[in-house]
Amino acid sequence: MTILRNLSELNEWRAQCSGQTIGFVPTMGALHKGHFSLVRESMKQANLTIVSIYVNPTQFDNPEDLRKYPNTLESDIKELKDLEVNAVYLPTPSDLYPNGPISKAFDFGSLARFMEGIGRDGHFEGMATVVTKFFELIQPNFAYFGEKDFQQLAIITRVVQQENLPTVIVPVKTERDEDGMAMSSRNLRLLDAQRKDAGNINKILKKWIFRKGYRSSTPGESSELLANEISHYENLTVHYVTFADSKNLEPIASFNTSTPTRIFVAVQCGNVRLIDNFPLF
Repeated sequence: MTILRNLSELNEWRAQCSGQTIGFVPTMGALHKGHFSLVRESMKQANLTIVSIYVNPTQFDNPEDLRKYPNTLESDIKELKDLEVNAVYLPTPSDLYPNGPISKAFDFGSLARFMEGIGRDGHFEGMATVVTKFFELIQPNFAYFGEKDFQQLAIITRVVQQENLPTVIVPVKTERDEDGMAMSSRNLRLLDAQRKDAGNINKILKKWIFRKGYRSSTPGESSELLANEISHYENLTVHYVTFADSKNLEPIASFNTSTPTRIFVAVQCGNVRLIDNFPLF
């Protein structure tokens, strides 16, 4: 496995890849099984797989969240080496932001108006800025994103289409712990009691889906019901439970099986913001 620590080394590696397809997995480190599932998908599809590790400052609206983001670089590199990844790119800030950490402007349409687009000023602009910069530098044939961050996935797909970029965006299903909780690097910051409570988010949503609660209620009523059930746990504070159209991510006014719909949830657990989503129909 080759470790690339600056743009010059990346360019040298890229020049040796002529005629081979490249799969790219962008990460901010603190890697877990969810990241590794993205890597495995890339290794199935592409000739070469490159993983980036970079904590991108422009997508953090909360300075404390940026400061406390887990750093497990040594173990991350070991895990990727064991997976036989071809290259790991550890960019310098100047590789990605030669003029300083400034985000580009994008037109996300309705995709960023709701859920994580509310109250997280500049988050998606920062994310899209760094991802498109990676695409420019690495020139991957494929890039892999988890459905756990479904809104992010939808936005990147839109940006690639708008800017006519040659990279194919490949969605990968959410990887979950035994209790159903979506894997996230931020989970490392949870205390034991918080982690135990957080495992109930998935259980509550799955139970509601199984009993088809939507059949006898409106989206608003169901959101309130689910939020109350989740908030029953001491360490959980609900930011939102939203039912949205899977295509444009706009909240639905009524349940209609002809409209592809997902449940989106954001919950504060201690100092950690947890997000998750499931397809409803």
